[in-house]
Amino acid sequence: MSAGLAVLAGIFAIVSGINDGGALLGTGLKVCSVRPGAALLVLVGAVATVPLVTSQVAATFTTRLAALPGPSGQLAMTVAVVCALAVVWTLSSRGWPTSLTLAIVGGLTGAAVGLDLPVSPNAVLLVLVAGVAAPIAGSAMAVAASRLVAVLGRAHMLPRLHWGAFALQCLAYAANDGQKMLAVFIVALGVTGAPPLICLLTAALFAIGAIYGLPRAGRTLSRELLAARPLHAVAAELGSGLSVIGCAAAGAPVSMTQAIAGGLIGAGMADSVRRVRWAATVKILLAWTVTLPVSVVLALAAALIIKGVGV
Repeated sequence: MSAGLAVLAGIFAIVSGINDGGALLGTGLKVCSVRPGAALLVLVGAVATVPLVTSQVAATFTTRLAALPGPSGQLAMTVAVVCALAVVWTLSSRGWPTSLTLAIVGGLTGAAVGLDLPVSPNAVLLVLVAGVAAPIAGSAMAVAASRLVAVLGRAHMLPRLHWGAFALQCLAYAANDGQKMLAVFIVALGVTGAPPLICLLTAALFAIGAIYGLPRAGRTLSRELLAARPLHAVAAELGSGLSVIGCAAAGAPVSMTQAIAGGLIGAGMADSVRRVRWAATVKILLAWTVTLPVSVVLALAAALIIKGVGV
C-alpha cells in the first residue's frame, strides 16, 4: 500500500502543479515585469523551502482532520486522493473549474468516516469556515489593495509592487494550499514533519506539472472572471496572498485558487461591478459548492465498499 500511495502522491503533486500552478502563474503573467521562467523559479522555490519553516497545514491534513495510523491511514489517504482527482477531473472536463483542496478535504473526511477512523468535527468545521472566508477576505483585501496599486502605478512603481505581490502569493501558497502534496507523501512514507528530501521531491514534481500547464495559464481564472489589467492582477495577488497566509497561521487549509478568484472579483469590482463576468463567477461558485460534498460521498462509498470486501 505504501509504495502505491507514494506513486499516487507523485501523480497528485504533478496534477497540483497543472491545476494550481496555472492559476498562480496565469494571474502573475498579466504584468510583463515577471517573466514565466523567473515566476516559475520563485513559485517552485517557495514550495520546496517554506514547509521546512512551517508545516502546520500539512499536519492538519495528516493528524488534525482525521487520525491516519499505519496501513489504515494509508488506505484512507489513497481513497481520498483517488476520489479527489476523479471529482476535479470530471468537473474540469465539463468546463467547471474547481478546487483540488476542497476535493481532498472532502475525500479525506469521507474515507476516514467510512473506514472508522477518528475524525475531528472541530477541525472539519475550521476548514469549512476558512474555505468560505478565504475568497471573501481575498476579495475585500483586493478592493483595498486596488487603491494602493492605482496610486503606486501612477508613480511607475507597479513592476516592483508586482514582484512583491507575486512573491507574497507564492509564499502563501507554499505555507498553505501547497502542503496538501506534502501531506500525501508524509502518510505514504510514514514520516513526520517536513523532511527536506520530500520537500524537494514534491517541488520538483509540482514544477513538472506547472511547466506542462504553463501554456494554459492565459486561460485560467484571470481570463474567465474578468478582462484583467495589470492593476487588477497585482491587487488580486496582494488580496489572495494576505488572506491565505492568515489561514495558514491558523493551520486551516484553504484553496489558493478560491482566494485568487475572490481577489480578481474584488479588484474588478473596485473599478466597476460591470467588469466582473458574473456568469462565469456563478459557474465557479457552483463548482466549489458541489466539490466538497460530492468528494465526501464518493470517498465514503468507496471506503465502505473496501471495508465490506475486507481489503
